[in-house]
Amino acid sequence: MRTYDFTPLYRSAVGFDRLAGLLETAARTSQENGWPPYNIETTGENAYRIEIAVAGFKPDELTLEVKENLLTVTGRKTANDEAGTERTYLHRGLAERDFERRFQLADYVVVKGADLADGLLSIELNRELPEALKPRRIEIGSGKRLIEGKKAKAA
Repeated sequence: MRTYDFTPLYRSAVGFDRLAGLLETAARTSQENGWPPYNIETTGENAYRIEIAVAGFKPDELTLEVKENLLTVTGRKTANDEAGTERTYLHRGLAERDFERRFQLADYVVVKGADLADGLLSIELNRELPEALKPRRIEIGSGKRLIEGKKAKAA
């Protein structure tokens, strides 16, 4: 297990404290367990999809929350006691444990929707830049600028 010290970054860079915080968070969360497995893919120039394997979970047992560029996916498994009868397992290989998975979103990335099908939770994301940040074309004029002069006084 490696740990990284980002203190030199704080000393020599001004205004990059958010970036250093993201690096620390990534280093910390990479050591957590890998359950449930997930994929992150790009589906367009500004479109992304996160797929999380949540086999056995119902839609009402899953929660998605976005707060301050942090997407949190939580699964809380309800008790599987059907009519009070206990199950006796010879082998129990399906993980029915609670989980919480966090994804740090970039600025202007919004969650468009989520679907649960075939044990995969698909979360659609889009980057929506405000008009002020989008590139725009500036027209170049070909005429000469006229300098306004003072009007001559009539006597």
